[in-house]
Amino acid sequence: MLSFNGLALRRSTTLLFEGVDLKIYPGQKLGITGANGCGKSSLFALIRGDLSADQGEFSMPEQWALAWVEQETQLSKRIAFEYVIDGDEELRQVEARLAQAEEKPDAMQIAGCHERLQEIDGYQAMSRAARLLAGLGFSEADIHRPLNEFSGGWIMRLNLARALMCRSDLLLLDEPTNHLDLDAVIWLEQWLRRYQGTLLLISHDRDFLDAVVNCVAHIENQHIDLYRGNYSAFEVQRVERLSQQQAAHQKQQQSIAHMQSYIDRFRAQATKARQAQSRIKALERMQLIAPAHVDSPFHFEFREPGSMPTSLLKLDQVSTGYGEQTVLEKVDFSLIPGERIGLLGLNGAGKTTFIKLLADELSAFSGEVTRAKELKIGYFAQHQVEQLDLEANAILIMQRLDEKLSERDIRSYLGGFNFRGEKVLQPITTFSGGQKARLVLALLIWQRPNLLLLDEPTNHLDLEMRLALNQALQGFEGSVILVSHDRHLLRSVCDDLWLVDSGRVQVFDGDLDDYPAWLARRKAAPAGMAVSEAKPIDRRQQKAQLNRLKKLEREMAALTVDCNSLQQQLGDHSIYDAENRDKLGASLAAQAQKSERLAQVEEEWLSLSEAIEQQAG
Repeated sequence: MLSFNGLALRRSTTLLFEGVDLKIYPGQKLGITGANGCGKSSLFALIRGDLSADQGEFSMPEQWALAWVEQETQLSKRIAFEYVIDGDEELRQVEARLAQAEEKPDAMQIAGCHERLQEIDGYQAMSRAARLLAGLGFSEADIHRPLNEFSGGWIMRLNLARALMCRSDLLLLDEPTNHLDLDAVIWLEQWLRRYQGTLLLISHDRDFLDAVVNCVAHIENQHIDLYRGNYSAFEVQRVERLSQQQAAHQKQQQSIAHMQSYIDRFRAQATKARQAQSRIKALERMQLIAPAHVDSPFHFEFREPGSMPTSLLKLDQVSTGYGEQTVLEKVDFSLIPGERIGLLGLNGAGKTTFIKLLADELSAFSGEVTRAKELKIGYFAQHQVEQLDLEANAILIMQRLDEKLSERDIRSYLGGFNFRGEKVLQPITTFSGGQKARLVLALLIWQRPNLLLLDEPTNHLDLEMRLALNQALQGFEGSVILVSHDRHLLRSVCDDLWLVDSGRVQVFDGDLDDYPAWLARRKAAPAGMAVSEAKPIDRRQQKAQLNRLKKLEREMAALTVDCNSLQQQLGDHSIYDAENRDKLGASLAAQAQKSERLAQVEEEWLSLSEAIEQQAG
């Protein structure tokens, strides 16, 4: 297990946390949360051995294999497929020993190497790597390309695949979904649920945390508090704790006020001086309970649009793409004020292309695009973040947008996005990715658009900023078209879902919970065939499907009971005692097996239910 005893950690002169006493047991899946800069990534650096504790001790089993996603990659001509397999270091070591043994030749060593390859599943390594790469969105052609042909976002996906390739005992993931689209996020979520090692996960994606973790470590006020359950359970427990903390704080403040009043009244009186001095010392010794500061540092809202035409835009049989390549064709689409649309679709299907067409950054090959004269678009895209003037500061950029703004007005406005003090005068080159994204959102909101086009707006935003954006979008009076891998944002903001697939844009007949089943069917369908194309079936086959559906429902119910029972067993601290080692191992193995089977049954049930429903319709 991972053990933290009286741990304190600093970065330069900043104390991140102290007095940390924490144990993380084998097989636990721990979400790590807290404000930006609180020490989440530094905690990972400590575990990797890149930082040392300033006080106390940290220990983990020496024999544990540790995996994490590399942030720096030496670009080369090494093929992506081989680069990912390199993540299994022992496999590569055994292969090297085998090659040496075959050169000699040494029959005993050759036999030993083959035996070890069998034990570590080495003969399935290529298959494992291919499944990882496919799940993360790489095509068959992509995996044979050299590293130096990939963009930064795709390199991060390769590094993630490489980390997952490692047969690790402990996996550290720091914001793994930042460079993924929704289908890759769903795949990764399912993979991590089946992962049998210990997982430490930093993420600002609420739905992702809910689905993957079974406990949460929250860093706040230079302490780390452990909460049992997923992220939603953590929020409930934290609210209760903060409520109790606030009550204790108020009670203590009353006591302090009473003692201070006594000191002020009797300090100068000789007969009461000794009692007054004792109360002064008591105040000095008293450990003040911090007030429950739960207010977000972000406070902003969308300004009312300058105008609101009855129809914002309309596409009639529009085709578009890049160069001579058509990506979308025969698109019919109209948008009126107040509509809130989420775009779904496989990676590369054309979601961003559609957004660019609406934003007038792409021209139509054919068809007609009609835009209202009063249409004012607020477009958030990653390239806009990258195009910020890095030498300018936030005040100068705002003044370029609106020269009438005073510095006082700008400071007041940007304060709602947590740009305060000297931060607004620092060059943008010093900003983090999240700070740049917040600034672009601030610029966009100031312009009072009546149509928001948001292409992955939450990349690099922490939970508090995502919540603030979510709340601001609730009050936005215009229309929204959103592409996001953050399902909580999609659920909260969008009233309708549209699907971009096979060159077409059409209404998605279902909700966000139906999308994973659609993905499974889409990936299983022959190339070029739309999943909605269903062949007629006879009554006998339909009856067999209904019987199979009922059998799957019974199995799901039984598996759910088993998983809940195992989760309760693993929640009992006594199972982690040395004498219960065998029981712990059996419970963890059973949990992994049952969870994997439940995921398979649920996926089959969803696919079969959808197929039956489509046939009935």
